[in-house]
Amino acid sequence: MKLDVHVQLEEQMEKTIEALKFEFGTIRAGRANQSMLDKVRVDYYGTPTPVNQMAAIAVSEGRILTITPWDKSSIHAIEKAISESDIGIAPTNDGSVIRLVVPQLTEERRKELAKKASKASEAFKVRIRNERRDANDKIKKLEKSSELTEDDAKKATEEVQKMTDKYVKLIDQLTDEKEKDIMAV
Repeated sequence: MKLDVHVQLEEQMEKTIEALKFEFGTIRAGRANQSMLDKVRVDYYGTPTPVNQMAAIAVSEGRILTITPWDKSSIHAIEKAISESDIGIAPTNDGSVIRLVVPQLTEERRKELAKKASKASEAFKVRIRNERRDANDKIKKLEKSSELTEDDAKKATEEVQKMTDKYVKLIDQLTDEKEKDIMAV
């Protein structure tokens, strides 16, 4: 029996997984990746603007990210935003293109990034559990208002738990993949 509560819960959990994938994309693993800059915002005429809306971003030679601004006058603002961000790479600017050379990660930095991925994973598991709690609350309300029988409410709650287990397991798989990616030499 698929209730609206289940459909909404599944949608929420899918969004949570997408948000986790986005978060993992911003954690670099020793290779250049365009998504490293997803969280960087440039003060462009007083508006915080994502870098990818101001420039063409490309990966060259595996470890070099090139950023070519469409508006050449914004190159210094982009460079400043990257320098002030938490990506930990100093940009070089030749007047028309900004380059980010992604250094090889030290063992210590790899462990630090793996911890960051693990911490993000835990935060997203909490989100999944909060979504479970909200769905169970909705089921209880439906039961109280006599829209669901006690047995149906019990089955619905069990279904919510199955979905929660499925998505927590998926988060664990994604985290393991990301940690392996980070720790790979």
